[in-house]
Amino acid sequence: MNAQPNIRQPAVAGLFYPEDATTLKQQILALMAQASPRGKLDWHPKALVAPHAGLPYSGPVAASAYAALGTGADQIRKVVLLGPSHRVPFRGVATTAATAYRTPLGEVPIDRTAVDAIGGLPGVTRLDEAHGPEHSLEVHLPFLQVVLHDFTLVPLVVGEAGPETVAEILERLWGGPETLIVVSSDLSHYHDYLTAQALDAETSRAIESCDEGQLDPYTACGYQPLAGLLRAARRRGLRIETLDLRNSGDTAGPRREVVGYGAWAFH
Repeated sequence: MNAQPNIRQPAVAGLFYPEDATTLKQQILALMAQASPRGKLDWHPKALVAPHAGLPYSGPVAASAYAALGTGADQIRKVVLLGPSHRVPFRGVATTAATAYRTPLGEVPIDRTAVDAIGGLPGVTRLDEAHGPEHSLEVHLPFLQVVLHDFTLVPLVVGEAGPETVAEILERLWGGPETLIVVSSDLSHYHDYLTAQALDAETSRAIESCDEGQLDPYTACGYQPLAGLLRAARRRGLRIETLDLRNSGDTAGPRREVVGYGAWAFH
């Protein structure tokens, strides 16, 4: 008998984004139509960094990242998606036994071959408990489902993991133009508007210069997967362009306490 599929169910549908499929797709399409990445890219990104808050707050900035894919989206068949663990503390990088992630827009199959390929690397552990409640990966899936065609997913929740651990995983999964790497991270949290702007500008300069040593949990909640991406990008000589840099005071919230968001493309 065939084993029953193990589907990771949505944890934040109806909270971070609409649970109705039609409404969700319409909102994603509207955000993509309004997206205006800084500059005109003459290359297709190998990797993106994009935020993971509720759709009204970080959605416009995330759309700036996904708009940068342009016609390169037609080539993508696999997405390696890394985000920080907000709910479950653990050491290393967590894979999952699931066969798919589900959103209101349908199921995204997990590339079990790719997951198995990193299973023996240092720091990699299978921990479904880290995936179940985590929003940092889930909120990107509706964008990917709308922007891409058929693709498989390699979902990785990052706990306490150094940049070399993450960089080794990325090297194993790097692939060619068919593979997109996405790191999920917000920036500074709960500063006033002007303070957040200054802090996030410093973080953006560190990202552009591939300086993972300048990142910490106060500058970017996804600093650990981001640091690993920066290390891998530096080794491969990738260039980095800032596409968008805003905060919740610019999108959908008051300016007394804001959360920072940024979008970057790597090639």
